[in-house]
Amino acid sequence: MTELGIGIGWRPEIAEAVEGLSGVDWVEVVAENICADHLPDSLTRLRERGVTVVPHGVSLGLGGADRPDPARLAALGEKSLALGAPLVTEHIAFVRAGGPLTATPLLEAGHLLPVPRTRDALDVLCENVRIAQDALPVPLALENIAALIAWPGEEMTEGQFLAELVERTGVRLLIDVANLHTNHVNRGEDPARALSELPVEAIAYVHVAGGVERDGVWHDTHAHPVPGAVLDVLADLASRVSPPGVLLERDDDFPPAEELAAELKTIRETAAVGIRAARAERGTAHAHGARPLVPAPRQASLLIGAGARVSGGPMPGAAPVVEEPAPCEGARQRLAVTQAALLSALVAGTPVPEGFDSHRIGVQSRALAAKRAGVVAKVAPELPEILGKGFRPAFLAYARSRPMTGGYRRDALDFAEHLLVAGRPEDPTARKRLTEWWQDRSGSRPPGRATRLVRAARHALVRR
Repeated sequence: MTELGIGIGWRPEIAEAVEGLSGVDWVEVVAENICADHLPDSLTRLRERGVTVVPHGVSLGLGGADRPDPARLAALGEKSLALGAPLVTEHIAFVRAGGPLTATPLLEAGHLLPVPRTRDALDVLCENVRIAQDALPVPLALENIAALIAWPGEEMTEGQFLAELVERTGVRLLIDVANLHTNHVNRGEDPARALSELPVEAIAYVHVAGGVERDGVWHDTHAHPVPGAVLDVLADLASRVSPPGVLLERDDDFPPAEELAAELKTIRETAAVGIRAARAERGTAHAHGARPLVPAPRQASLLIGAGARVSGGPMPGAAPVVEEPAPCEGARQRLAVTQAALLSALVAGTPVPEGFDSHRIGVQSRALAAKRAGVVAKVAPELPEILGKGFRPAFLAYARSRPMTGGYRRDALDFAEHLLVAGRPEDPTARKRLTEWWQDRSGSRPPGRATRLVRAARHALVRR
């Protein structure tokens, strides 16, 4: 397992600050935000200084019903090679649903959504992970996600789900302690129980981040200071195993470099306290003749380098892994139907599937729309400039009936087209600027009546 140390998430907005921080052993970069053949100068300078850079993907959707997209896998592999990364990471989540498996329009969440902890979902996830492992040139680690909603009829706890995933695939884990805290507040799940059930020896590294609680719901914002409750979970984890790496995530509302440095110092000290406590407890147990505290023994396939399947080829000296038969297509079909129904309720306003908390679905739906608005404002900053204060309410009204079917840049174009077809904005100067912006990027005129009718019918079908 690669020893990483203490790191921070690299973002363009804090690139200069990250370069100037002392005690940063490595950084993580969102894979979709870089190009393999044109790395940001800041990352190049960090690499030249010997700082490890790990790409962190957010769009594979390995927990979805479909098999991983070969093009996305190839791009992720190319970026890992361009960065000289020792591993690549992704999430245990689904990000899109619908399409051929359900004969419905493909929907994009624009966000990481939880996978049901069922046998069907686990079978599909394991096969998708194996496909990714075979395609990637470096080892793969997967992250547990934060969730506002819980699936009805789940068959396993989070720790059990992760333990069996590791046992069946040999994949490594990226444990986000902030996400464990989020699931504690939102779903009543005990972080200590999750840590006791999962194979801590498979942890590649750990995420730490801040959030905020509103109306009894914890929002994993990555835009607030790390709270004490999250640090407590980090200390608990460090008391069970010495994590190879710990990384601070910050995605918005970036504080001064001094505050980032102070948070990194606190994280380093918290992890060290947990490790020292574990060593002291083991020493006390040994002095009294008790059995030392070590991770509970597991099957050899759980131990990386002890017969487990790993991504990027087998570990030196690893025994061959007995491949399990691929899950039946029925599992994919069943998962596809349930995920499409949930995502449609979240982004297209269709009825909430039976068994889900309708209030939580509403909270998640509004959060997804707000995130869409925020990201579109970043990828197309001209839109809030042209529309002014009217941008956000107009986009949120648009998002209520227009689910995202492509990336955020496509979403920005579709939103602008929607406004122009409706004769908006009312100000002629603003409408002219919006028309020119749309034409520059789409290469065509706003659609005529026939095209508008076709698109209206398509959106009606999405809402059925």
